[in-house]
Order: sequence, then structure tokens, then C-alpha cells
Amino acid sequence: MKPVFTGLVARLRNCQGVLVDSNIILDIATNDPKWGEWSGSALSECAEQTALVINPIIYAEVSIGYTTIEALNSALPSNVYQRESLPWEAGFLAGKCFLAYRRRGGSRNTPMPDFYIGAHAAIEHLALLTRDAARFQTYFPKLEILSPPKDLL
Repeated sequence: MKPVFTGLVARLRNCQGVLVDSNIILDIATNDPKWGEWSGSALSECAEQTALVINPIIYAEVSIGYTTIEALNSALPSNVYQRESLPWEAGFLAGKCFLAYRRRGGSRNTPMPDFYIGAHAAIEHLALLTRDAARFQTYFPKLEILSPPKDLL
């Protein structure tokens, strides 16, 4: 099978793991016809190289697809996904990114989950595996983002 990412080992060299965005997990869990295969391959490649990480925000976003906590925990086994708390510094950075968003004309009144997710990855030196790279690239330009090439979007 052809690799999803070019130079993944080099891209992850300065990262302490990969924070896995909820859209990747949900693509796989729902067998999404457009993204399921890509997300599964991308997750497998990342897992071969480093630790996979989730946080309470990602856990909450994924939980909407499950009726019980047992089913959710089965889908997100702790031996596959390292569970990390959101660092306090990430809360501060998320707030600053939200302020920049508002100054650029954003209309939301509270920080969006993506700001917390991006800030967590940035503060903890994690790469971010996601399909929604645009907002993360805008507000976290130094973040190593692992996403589909633009021609697939």
C-alpha cells in the first residue's frame, strides 16, 4: 500500500506524538465512504511512528456517536490512544487565538474546540492529524499538521 504521507518520520522528528482530531476517529468509526479509508491509513501510519494522543475535547466530540461510555471507551482504547489533559497553557493560547479570530471578523462568542485542540498540540509539541487543516494553519502556523493533500479535499 502506498504511504499517505511523504517524509513522515522527518515530519515527526520534533514531535512528542500525534494528537488525533475527532474527524479522523469518526471517519473510521462510521466507515465514512469518502474519508474512512484515507483516515484509517493515515492513523495506521502515524501509529507505526509515534504515540497517538487524544484529550477530553476530542473524547467529547467522538462521544456523540456512542450511546454508552463503555462503547466509547471500546472505540478509544487507552492502549491505543494516550489520554492527556488539556494543559493550562493551552487554554491561554486558545484564548489568544480566539481573540485573533474575533479581530479577523469571526462571529462566534466563545472559543471553538479547534482552538483548544490546536493549542494543546502546539504547547505539547504534538503533530495534529486532521482533515480540517485550514483553521489550524491560520492560527497555529508552526504546528505540524498531517492532513489530506488539497487535491483530495
